[in-house]
Amino acid sequence: MEVDDIALMLTPGIGAKGAAHLLGRFGTARGIFAASRDELVEGAQLRDELARRLLKREAFPAAERELVYCRRNGLVPIASTDGEYPALLREMPDYPHVLYVRGSVAVLRRTMLTMVGTRRMTCYGQQMAERLVGGLADRAPGTVVVSGLAFGVDAACHRAAQAFGLPTVGVIASVLPSVTPAQHAALARDMIERGGAVVTELHSQARQNGSFYLARNRILAGMSGGTVVVESPLGGGSMATARMADGYDRTVMAVPGRATDAMSAGVNALIRDRKAQLVLSAEDIVREMMWGVTRPGELAVPVPETLPEFTDAERRLLGCFAGAGEAVSVELLADRSGLAVSELSALLLGLEMAGAIRQLPGNRYMRL
Repeated sequence: MEVDDIALMLTPGIGAKGAAHLLGRFGTARGIFAASRDELVEGAQLRDELARRLLKREAFPAAERELVYCRRNGLVPIASTDGEYPALLREMPDYPHVLYVRGSVAVLRRTMLTMVGTRRMTCYGQQMAERLVGGLADRAPGTVVVSGLAFGVDAACHRAAQAFGLPTVGVIASVLPSVTPAQHAALARDMIERGGAVVTELHSQARQNGSFYLARNRILAGMSGGTVVVESPLGGGSMATARMADGYDRTVMAVPGRATDAMSAGVNALIRDRKAQLVLSAEDIVREMMWGVTRPGELAVPVPETLPEFTDAERRLLGCFAGAGEAVSVELLADRSGLAVSELSALLLGLEMAGAIRQLPGNRYMRL
């Protein structure tokens, strides 16, 4: 993380998509600020006024103050160009370039599952949240449960993760170190103390007017390979998160409810409209996500007795994965490897048959 990264996001007129556009062209925030006027205006198609702001480095004093604020309050800012940044978030067209983290940064690189639901949770919703999280602790103990720290299902999922020994991450629509709602400050503190984290994209100078929840939901949807809607009416933030996850080619799952229950109308509609896979247990989630498990013989991936021998091209392609568990899109693999799509597809098929990688929803691959 450099001060340039924060300065980029503090420059008026630069939003998430604008930052992603410029980073795609110049590589880093430092590269953006080092660019000439012609490169910014003619090459990157920026307005003259916005290019002048970048050239004058107008946001750097505010960015320096932001770094002081972070140090004072125990926050760690990470940029999308940092190794600690959640890999799946980079695949979004509107990914947040800077995240502010309180707690464990390392947990953001682990396998995550987003679980969301209505604030008006019923006893059934709480029961299912606890059942699913408890099953995940048994079947996929490395899973990090991600939710929004809101009332209802979100808080139930965070608390269930703590009860069953899973780390949990809260993504909030307010400025750290405070959390919204304030009633969950103790919950957030417990999450952090047990190896989890609380994350926001909002810097301390952002105007908090309650309008950031939809933007927060896109992070919930994009941070994980899958989203589970535990309980939801037809409207609300959980349904928006599910739609975003579907738009990002992530696996969307939903827990069905009775046809007469208003708090299950949304999840039932997702399943009916084939926008979500029906899940009743953690085993269903593991199967939909195509995760390996710890119990021999239960949905386990067969392990060959001897390791297969890879060609030089296959070894180079495997090197394009940061490590086991990283999910990478075909487009990103093509960019990293420099291979044509036809050649890349043949190599991916061979590696998948050899048990070295696994295909995930959304035309992504994970190294095993």
